[in-house]
Amino acid sequence: MKIISVILFVAAFCGAAAGQNALQKLVDTEYAFAAMAAEKNSRTAFLTFLADDGVVFNPQRSNGKQVWTARKESPALLSWYPVFADISSNGLIGYTTGPWEYRPKGKDDTPAAFGHFMTIWQKQLDGNFRAVLDLGVSHEKPPIAETRLKSAPAVLAKSSEVKTHAGDATAEFFDMVSHVSLAKAYQQFAADDIRLMRSDKQPIIGKKAALKEIAGVKAKLFISNKMSFYGTDDIAYASNVYMLVQDGKTVETGNFVQIWKNRGGKWLIVMDVFVADPKDKNS
Repeated sequence: MKIISVILFVAAFCGAAAGQNALQKLVDTEYAFAAMAAEKNSRTAFLTFLADDGVVFNPQRSNGKQVWTARKESPALLSWYPVFADISSNGLIGYTTGPWEYRPKGKDDTPAAFGHFMTIWQKQLDGNFRAVLDLGVSHEKPPIAETRLKSAPAVLAKSSEVKTHAGDATAEFFDMVSHVSLAKAYQQFAADDIRLMRSDKQPIIGKKAALKEIAGVKAKLFISNKMSFYGTDDIAYASNVYMLVQDGKTVETGNFVQIWKNRGGKWLIVMDVFVADPKDKNS
């Protein structure tokens, strides 16, 4: 399969210290986002923290502000917090991930749904971060509570050993998926600390666990032949629709987002999210 890529790289130059400060601001922004949802409501919070062109999945890719503008205010509480965050070395694009809970009647209600989110953030012209893509998966209640991320982890210095593009790596990845195998594609391109999110499953962290999960996928993965990439020279992300086919029958469709990171001149997948479309009740 040939991947046709449209790549937009955001150019900027700043030091590692600036990146570290930006990552802390990103973590603080995620907490402010969740706090507004708790203190006011989810509609107000999303309309405040989404970028004007921010994307949500409803369940298909949609303009987030249009989706949330159309929704009425609700007493329901969607609560969440970050457990991991990362940012590009120039401090412009980063992402956060962690668990969420949903209480239909508000904060005093019993949680009725659980899952994990992943939000991609981009610094705006005013210096603030806004969400450019937000999605998540649902699953059973986690067996243990995850540790909240309060302070930003260390930002690694940007490596300029090899000048390569995320689009080239992704094209090679999906070519391997099509012509070799899904397992071998992930074997070559998954980072050691990769995070997988899949519908109805707890997060899968680390390459060993990820490869075990991938080995259990018997269906053939198909994606559209055109993807758009956004990012810098050390972090980029891509989103597309997918289809799983087994024995000539489509068994699952949905949307996916991958975050790629340039480490030592090699692009690797650090975040891999596949969200299945809701099952047709009439099927």
